[in-house]
Amino acid sequence: MKQLARFWYWSVPPERLALTRVVVGAFAVIYLLIRTPSLLSVVEFLPQQFVPVGLASWLPAPLPAPLVVASVALVLVTSLMFVLGLAFSYSAPLFALSLLWVTTYRSSWGMVFHTDNLLTLHVLLLALSPAADVFSLDARRALKHGRPPPAAPDARYGWALRAMSLVTVVTYALAGVAKLKLAGGPWLEGELLRAQMAYDNLRKIELGTEVFPLGPWLVQQHGAFRVLALLTMVVELGAPLALLGRRIAAAWAAMAWGFHVSVVLMMTIAFPYQLCGIAYVSFFPIEQAWAWLATHWRTRRRHDAYGTG
Repeated sequence: MKQLARFWYWSVPPERLALTRVVVGAFAVIYLLIRTPSLLSVVEFLPQQFVPVGLASWLPAPLPAPLVVASVALVLVTSLMFVLGLAFSYSAPLFALSLLWVTTYRSSWGMVFHTDNLLTLHVLLLALSPAADVFSLDARRALKHGRPPPAAPDARYGWALRAMSLVTVVTYALAGVAKLKLAGGPWLEGELLRAQMAYDNLRKIELGTEVFPLGPWLVQQHGAFRVLALLTMVVELGAPLALLGRRIAAAWAAMAWGFHVSVVLMMTIAFPYQLCGIAYVSFFPIEQAWAWLATHWRTRRRHDAYGTG
């Protein structure tokens, strides 16, 4: 139990958690701005298209248009407050719940957007943590009132990062387990993956959607799919190994990122949160990269100032 407690209550600097909040929140802001037309488009859908899932399951009918617009406006405003660390103890939970709501409601109209899941879970965890103790407007206000920001590493800054990493690897592992549960050993032979890729590319072509040429070409290469199926299982079922150490996490994150790149090239299916790499930041000491960038920037400014002088 002591070893488990040391693993879970991971002592890290407050800057690591705060920077994770900033990068995850910044991605969420951009993602929501891009998806705003899609989130609002449901007000024009037919009521018969409403198939509620998750939190929306209790709704007997679609929401009125003003409520849909209000919920999208709320998630956009609170997402900015989340990034800035403004009134974090109130705005963060409100942002997390509103993000969960708008993404769930959008998925209640005929298509479940799995690309939203990991981001939403990470935001929920960050919203429950002290992720605004530094690098935030709340921390600046506290400093003005004579309360300096914490400087020493502490376990209360590590548990959320550990939970985010755990959630990340579980999502991959569940995907691998689902493949084996539904298809069993034949999945590893590659033919099921080939059929799925062929169907997906053909459907997109028939609907007039652009596809990368790699997918249609690769479908004709029967032997490649046994290797692709095996690599998929390595990434998904091997995900829990990333919790064992930073080097293993780096190797796994690189493979997982490469997996998503290949999915885009072969099936034109993008998981933006994973593709930009932010989904994996909880595994790494990003405050060290920030410190290096800050030092480099100060050195560059000093050099430019002397050069100008």
